[in-house]
Amino acid sequence: MDYKRVLTVQDISCVGQCSLTVALPILSASGNETCILPSAVLSTHTGGFNGWTFRDLSDDFLKIKNHWISEKIDFDAVYTGYLGSAKQIDLVLDLLNSPLKKSDTLIVVDPAMGDYGKLYAGFDLGYVEKMKNLIFAADIILPNFTEACLLTGNSYKEIHDIEDVSKISEQLISFGAKTVVITGISYQKGTIGVFVNDKNKEFYFPHQELKRKCSGTGDIFASAFVGAVLRGKDIFKAASIAENFTFNVIKNTVENPAHWYGVKFEPLLGEYIEALK
Repeated sequence: MDYKRVLTVQDISCVGQCSLTVALPILSASGNETCILPSAVLSTHTGGFNGWTFRDLSDDFLKIKNHWISEKIDFDAVYTGYLGSAKQIDLVLDLLNSPLKKSDTLIVVDPAMGDYGKLYAGFDLGYVEKMKNLIFAADIILPNFTEACLLTGNSYKEIHDIEDVSKISEQLISFGAKTVVITGISYQKGTIGVFVNDKNKEFYFPHQELKRKCSGTGDIFASAFVGAVLRGKDIFKAASIAENFTFNVIKNTVENPAHWYGVKFEPLLGEYIEALK
């Protein structure tokens, strides 16, 4: 088995099972060396907690990057998640134009800027425009439907039309994206799934929609997907593995109202490892 070195760039929410506290264990479970570049440190994620702390780590990016370059470190893959500002997008783009990126380094971008038809707090359309520079420099992009609509200027709908989703994916490809994986697609009530457009070959992976909405599931899907790709799975198989894992961890949590802030993914990491074999 190839042993890949992947760098993931996103925030650390110390409590809440999202971002780096999800990406690091899942990518490690996939059998890959996982390195991190934290964009910020928060005491908890912002989805339901009150009084959380936040420290921006933008000023550390350049120092970390230059140290890595001096040590002749490079990466087989770079996977970005939540970036807290337009400045951090520029810092990531600078990193991707440095010796840390090899000629064949895989670039995967989860834009992580909105959901349910709205941008996250603190983001505006200027951030969307800046994100396009990173999205369209990537090999694989992982927007949810809200983010796909924002990036293409289309209107958001809760129930999606097959032709509209296909058209939006084609728009993203025409703008520069190579492979598009759109999460949160629902063609009818009661189901939700993932749409993949890879080199104009399209496929949809649906499953039952569980009523409970959970923070961090996008990060779980993205991390499980990247891990599967680095283990040699094709895009469609990786999407299927990541989708099944995400569904199962939500199902593993849904009957526990006390665990409202995330999903209990850790007990199912063994199932993820088995799926990769």
